Amino acid sequence: MDKTEEIELQLLLNAVYQKYHYDFRDYAMASVRRRMKHAREYFKCRSYSLLQDKVLHDEAILPELLNFLTIQVSEMFRDPSYFRAIREKLVPHLRTYPSLKVWVAGCSAGEELYSLVILFREEGLEDRTIFYATDISADALQKAEAGIYSLDRMAQFSKNYQAAGGKGSLSDYFTTGYNGGIFDKSLRKHVVFSDHSLASDAVFAEMQLISCRNVLIYFTRELQDRAIGLFKDSLSHAGFLGLGSKESLHFSAHADAFSDFKTGERIYQRKAI
Repeated sequence: MDKTEEIELQLLLNAVYQKYHYDFRDYAMASVRRRMKHAREYFKCRSYSLLQDKVLHDEAILPELLNFLTIQVSEMFRDPSYFRAIREKLVPHLRTYPSLKVWVAGCSAGEELYSLVILFREEGLEDRTIFYATDISADALQKAEAGIYSLDRMAQFSKNYQAAGGKGSLSDYFTTGYNGGIFDKSLRKHVVFSDHSLASDAVFAEMQLISCRNVLIYFTRELQDRAIGLFKDSLSHAGFLGLGSKESLHFSAHADAFSDFKTGERIYQRKAI
């Protein structure tokens, strides 16, 4: 990318922030450049300035642009050992709370959300829990609330579920139709779906568990620190934070506020004050 293109791209990101309040300015630029190149091709714009003109004057294309800028790749019970650690190590701690709040930050199309709800149901914690599923993409939230996934993904989902210590069959939780697996609406009974940006929004509740996996890797160090600070301020004393397998708190400005709980699974505990 030449200097002119770089300037145009920065102006485009600033325009999206100024008009729509979606802040991608501190996302990792290598990923942003790659994704925005695809967006420019999709919208048939020979420059980022032309794409900026489109997005500023036609609000209808914003959701499509967000689909390029946000990462929506996940699967149910992804990294099964993470969910097994929650089941075996965290659940005994969580049982001591009369009520629980769980935040799935960057919930994408809802795969991780449903994984946690199923796990909590099997461990008898669902009815005392409110799950907050947040994302900056309205399209992702709509998919998450629908809870419909293509049938060709179900075999992997089921394999992950069993490896994560599932107590039954994943098919107990969905029916098939329209070439998809439709997860039971009862799984959404205690779920609040909401737009929330880790780049610009604030704390909204006190949580006992926050799961934000494979999101921070797309942020700059400064934005990672902002997000981790937000998680720190959102967690109850001795609450838990789960990150992705390639993410860590150890180089964060907020590292001292946490202790390792399950190091191999990137699960941390907020230190009691």
